[in-house]
Amino acid sequence: MLGAVLLGCAAKSNPAAQVNAYTRLQSIPAADPAKFGSVRDFKSWRNPYLMIGKNGASLLDVSNNEEHLLKFDEVPDALARLSPSAWPYGRVVAVAEDKPAGTGDEALIRRNRGVVAGTLESLHILIDWVPAS
Repeated sequence: MLGAVLLGCAAKSNPAAQVNAYTRLQSIPAADPAKFGSVRDFKSWRNPYLMIGKNGASLLDVSNNEEHLLKFDEVPDALARLSPSAWPYGRVVAVAEDKPAGTGDEALIRRNRGVVAGTLESLHILIDWVPAS
């Protein structure tokens, strides 16, 4: 619920971009658990991968091992800009949390997790939560 409220605040910054991203993402087939259900080694994950930290969300680019830090309202468009070939499992994203580095980071990461979860759910993108290591 909190994520949906926070998403509403973030989405107000550019509603047209949010709608366009939503439309583009809906052209990707729904998630197919048969294609990813047995993946437990996330180094072999082939769909988009988001890291949640105290400063926001990062989209992992596995092709060159880079993380692209995103503002919350940039997540939908960043995912929508990915090639359809980046979604072999359908509309599902692996999401992991950074380990908290200091006091108070846990609350920020938890808040950011809620915002990202609300965003992905509003885009009808399934979340495959990666266990914390």
